[in-house]
Amino acid sequence: MTDLDRRPPEAAPGEGPGHDSGGAAGSEARAELARAQAELLAALVAGGRAPGGFDRERLRIQSSSLIAKRRGVVARLRPDLLRALGGDFAAEFEAYARDRPKPSGGSRADARDFAEALRAAGRISDAPGPPARPWWARLTRRRTG
Repeated sequence: MTDLDRRPPEAAPGEGPGHDSGGAAGSEARAELARAQAELLAALVAGGRAPGGFDRERLRIQSSSLIAKRRGVVARLRPDLLRALGGDFAAEFEAYARDRPKPSGGSRADARDFAEALRAAGRISDAPGPPARPWWARLTRRRTG
């Protein structure tokens, strides 16, 4: 018999030494952790207040970075909005996204909601954007003549 054969079985997830398997204290700790995570998430993506113990400036920088990432994706999905707004695109998207988390529908829903917000504010016409191109169309080049 080798050392590997004598090894004790691994604990199942949520079991083992140092793990509170339940009870009132475990439930309260999980609820507190969930609350703290929700506060942190709100601070990062929905303009919420920074939770205690976190560096507000670093959270602001990270939040801005996440908005910039969203802005880049929306610009790729809706280049018509980028053209229509020109140099105001970044500021307009920042104003839109600052207190609004990314929709559950993903990036396309984010782009659609941003366009709707711009239309409602009178920043763009009511004309719909260009038809969506399939992903594979970006891989091919147009050849003329």
